[in-house]
Amino acid sequence: MLYEMFSGKMYAVCLRYADDAEEASDMLQDGFIRVFENLSSFRHQGSFEGWVRRIMINTALEKFRRKKNFYSLDDDEEGKTEPAEENTLDDLFAEELIGMIQELTPQYRMVFNLYALEGYSHKEIAGMMGISEGTSKSNLARARTILQEKLIKMGRER
Repeated sequence: MLYEMFSGKMYAVCLRYADDAEEASDMLQDGFIRVFENLSSFRHQGSFEGWVRRIMINTALEKFRRKKNFYSLDDDEEGKTEPAEENTLDDLFAEELIGMIQELTPQYRMVFNLYALEGYSHKEIAGMMGISEGTSKSNLARARTILQEKLIKMGRER
């Protein structure tokens, strides 16, 4: 019942961090194994869904750390990216946006998701990922620029 109750929402969380649907399914499975193994450690502080979500994010982070196949920007590159022109998301489907996020390099995707979607600070992200705050900021700036460019291109094609 627990899996049925939360698997849809948690799959969406995993999909944001994964390279593809198969990897997201693996993350979801690994995450739920941890949920079931650690049910007794839930302290009833905050929502249960938030606790499960945190486990899914930590599962994604661990998978990311194990892969170690990311491109890291140097701190010197921070601030060198130019933001692309504004574009509306009115007619953008969620699947297309998720697909664009999945096309980011693993490190850009992880930083973007943790900062923009999960609300972590650059200091927290740096600690979780073992990178500097400057690298986190520069990765976020580059990820945003890449996504903006993709959105502009998609808008032109439509």
